[in-house]
Amino acid sequence: MTPMTGTPALDALLASIAAAPDAHALFADTSARLRRITPFDATVWVATDPVNGLTTAPVRVENLHEGGCGTYWESELFAEHVNLFRDLAVAKVPVAGLREVTGDKPALSPLYRGFMRPRGFDDELRAVFRVDGQPWGQLSLFRERGRPPFRAADIALVQVLCTPMAQRLRAFALPAVPPQSATTAPGLLLFGAGGELLSLNDEARDLLAEMPPGPAAPTPLGIDLPLPIWILNTAGRARLTGAASRIRVRTTAGRWLVCHASCLRDAEGRASTTALVIEPAKPAEVAELIVAAYELTPRELEVTELVARGLATADIAARLFLSPHTVRDHLKSIFDKVGVTSRGELVAKLFTEHREPLAAPATVRALDAAS
Repeated sequence: MTPMTGTPALDALLASIAAAPDAHALFADTSARLRRITPFDATVWVATDPVNGLTTAPVRVENLHEGGCGTYWESELFAEHVNLFRDLAVAKVPVAGLREVTGDKPALSPLYRGFMRPRGFDDELRAVFRVDGQPWGQLSLFRERGRPPFRAADIALVQVLCTPMAQRLRAFALPAVPPQSATTAPGLLLFGAGGELLSLNDEARDLLAEMPPGPAAPTPLGIDLPLPIWILNTAGRARLTGAASRIRVRTTAGRWLVCHASCLRDAEGRASTTALVIEPAKPAEVAELIVAAYELTPRELEVTELVARGLATADIAARLFLSPHTVRDHLKSIFDKVGVTSRGELVAKLFTEHREPLAAPATVRALDAAS
């Protein structure tokens, strides 16, 4: 069963997605309009790093009070085995309902047992906003006991929104004005084997103070320094997998930061602490996002990378086993998409100028957001 296309409510919803001025407004307006079409009681809207799918800013949380949210966020990393976002990101249909998948046995889900049931929620619908194989955001909708579960019509409706939502989030990676340069020494945070913050340097405090507001956890250090959930998730992924983990996020000052975490081991090879470094992003760190935002094809990306390395048309043709004429056609297409007229402008725009953030600076927690 698929939602009726061309209905006024759905048309208005799709139009509002296309016209949203930033990610914060996108989440707020889409949530309000969607709630009128398919009711829900609480929701979480998240922007993600399209390279690895990890949570970044902004995050919009509606009708979920403070406390216990760590269970929700950590379920993706440590416990949840039903409807994982990372599985939905590569599924044929990137939307699924908990009761629909479990055959009305939601207790099979650790998230249901540890987070949903204690809060009176009886079903969850999850979706990943993806385009061209890249996840730019994700969504959770919750319904309380007494409401009907999410079924095929709800799943089909949200599926209609997934690509437009991803396209709009991707569009926000295109900055409108050149950013101001800023230099900051790296910040360092150390987490214990259980994920608790052990220590941090002054630079980390300064950079955390620039983070956009959003879901966060208090620290045990006796200071007013909540840790954003995207920081905890990045450290948690490294702690869980033993592999390095990183995300890109913008600050309230309007610049890119990269947060990368590594799991440290003791002399016996056992996981001990996790180190997370926050530092200003180099141009190459955000180039992947910018290239994706301009919708360059894989071949156009290859040509762009070789242009950035200074290769001439003939050298690019030889490297990629193409004719010079084909390379020139690719360059014309790249110039048109990026809005430049020369190789120098292309390199400057993709690898030098673009350090503006991926998404909007503000994140909110809304309660009783019924309208």
